[in-house]
Amino acid sequence: MSEDIYAPATEVQNIAHVKSMEQYEEMYKESVNDPEIFWTKISKDFYFQKQPTGKFLNYNFDVSDGNKVFVEWMKGAVTNVCYNVLDRHVENGKKDNVCFYWEGNDPDDSKVITYGELYKQVCKFANVLKDLGIKKGDHVAIYMPMIVELVVAMLACARIGAVHSIVFGGFSSDSLAERILDGKCCLLITADGVYRGTKLVNLKDIADGALKICKEKKFEVKKTIVVCHLGPMSPPSDKKVSSPAAKRPCMSLVTNFVEGSDLWYHDVMSNASEECKPEWLDAEDPLFMLYTSGSTGKPKGVVHTQAGYMMYAATTFKYVFDYHDGDVYWCTADIGWITGHSYITYGPMANGATSVLFEGVPTYPGPERCWQVVEKYKVSKFYTAPTLIRTLMKYGDEPIKKYDRSSLKVLGSVGEPINPEAWRFYYNNIGEKKCSIVDTFWQTETGGHTMTPLPGCTPTKPGAATFPFFGIVPVLLDENGKVIEGVGEGYLVFKQPWPGIMRTIYGNHPRYEETYFTQFPGYYKTGDGAKRDKDGYIWITGRIDDMVNVSGHLLSTAAVESALVEHAKVAEAAVVSLPHKIKGETCYCFVTLIDGNTFDSELITELKHCVRTKIGPFAQPEVIQNAPGLPKTRSGKIMRRILRKIAVNNREFGDVSTMADSSVIDVLFANRPTSTS
Repeated sequence: MSEDIYAPATEVQNIAHVKSMEQYEEMYKESVNDPEIFWTKISKDFYFQKQPTGKFLNYNFDVSDGNKVFVEWMKGAVTNVCYNVLDRHVENGKKDNVCFYWEGNDPDDSKVITYGELYKQVCKFANVLKDLGIKKGDHVAIYMPMIVELVVAMLACARIGAVHSIVFGGFSSDSLAERILDGKCCLLITADGVYRGTKLVNLKDIADGALKICKEKKFEVKKTIVVCHLGPMSPPSDKKVSSPAAKRPCMSLVTNFVEGSDLWYHDVMSNASEECKPEWLDAEDPLFMLYTSGSTGKPKGVVHTQAGYMMYAATTFKYVFDYHDGDVYWCTADIGWITGHSYITYGPMANGATSVLFEGVPTYPGPERCWQVVEKYKVSKFYTAPTLIRTLMKYGDEPIKKYDRSSLKVLGSVGEPINPEAWRFYYNNIGEKKCSIVDTFWQTETGGHTMTPLPGCTPTKPGAATFPFFGIVPVLLDENGKVIEGVGEGYLVFKQPWPGIMRTIYGNHPRYEETYFTQFPGYYKTGDGAKRDKDGYIWITGRIDDMVNVSGHLLSTAAVESALVEHAKVAEAAVVSLPHKIKGETCYCFVTLIDGNTFDSELITELKHCVRTKIGPFAQPEVIQNAPGLPKTRSGKIMRRILRKIAVNNREFGDVSTMADSSVIDVLFANRPTSTS
């Protein structure tokens, strides 16, 4: 654990919404002691047709004695999220402000869309949905690439009160079908296809496969709307579109277009009205459901509601990125994940922000792509995953230095705990020691950031999640549920609700209670472990199940990974537990080297010494394996369950449809040390 402390960037602090820790502490105390007062003030920034009729906050986290868990914010208040992220800005004279700079897979594919233009497109598509019989409470599946039409589709659903269920445009037919079936979706919106780098993904073909599976299970989605993204046709109405189809001749991917059930997006939009009144909704009506992984393998449909989610996504965006008018913000995530929901669409748009909507791969056509985009749009706030940062470390400084990054002010990290070495690379090499770093901890279930620095006030330590966001009360518990005071390590739980917390798992409230509230009644269980240091900083140690019990020592795999990555030759590391006859468990380590380095016995010795020195002799890994690549989901998360199988030489993986590149599995098996077979 690093004890380096970095002060906020002066340029950021001078104009920050929160300029000092004293101001933060004052606001924080009010947010947890008087949440009604705190959030009522924030709610004034949004439009509510009616104010709450009951208690501003009503909840129960304690499942003992048969009580049910529930959370209600602003019950009885009436609003519409689409109105708040679009109409409100158009009516306030911002219709010509840029909402998104769309950047395609190829650097020469781009377009600009303003708030006024997006408003018209959303109203038109909302009318299309209504003409198809979609109404308040209906569930709509969206399976699309990172194009403007994806934002149009989700906001059109929000406008009429339909619940959108976005599935990442890269899941298999089986995975898409599972989510359509569980969510009881009555309509599917998709596209012909998308390029990811040089790889072509035929989305319509995958969608057809999913619908076939649904039909076999006696569930039929009657209509599918298809955006013609790649060609040969492109919507002719927007003259500013730099069409991929015009530059990249390709035959239509859609070979199975069924008249009557399949509808072209541009056809149904052609005569739709540009005016559509919003459906006014109760604060606790559902806004969307989003599926996240389950420990049993069955995905969970996390449900978020209207007012609380909107306020929390907007407030975290404003304060964590310190957004001001004139900033250009870029989050490299996909809208198919919660990061894209909260910090590409709803959070930024609620603040009237100008953002980059990025279709491509951050390392295509080369490792300089991110900084090319930063220079092109003068990006000031940048949000990405530690996985990408570590990938960029492999290429060194040359691709970074090619482009002007002087516009950057805040650099954010999301998705997993960032190791100190990657943090320093982000700060020193990418931010040139002039940017504030915000390493954010949160989950699909939390709706927004829960533990995070604020860029204008928080002294940061590389790798630390630092302190709670407004309204969050973190507690460390031991396995018996006893509170750990002061310095210590245990389960990270939250004591009271915040507006953005999930309300249930769709169709399975008992699973919601069992997963998050049963083990520690009275607390929301994050499922992550954490440490508190002598200065009160919180460090996320990773999922509780990502722990290794070595001779009675409970060891975080994240701590071992951090020690390995501090070696100058290592770009990335992943650690899993390996059964051991004497120790019970030990560490099996996969390491990815920086280009140009050699994996040999000398390096293995050095890496074991790094772990011994950093953590202790008990933590020394049993196995260190060369891993030129790691199995990852398309969002960049390491699939540790696959690594656990490789460690014990078991090829029965189960579903690998979410894996970005399955070819790495054969390489990893080929590299397994024979002594572990």
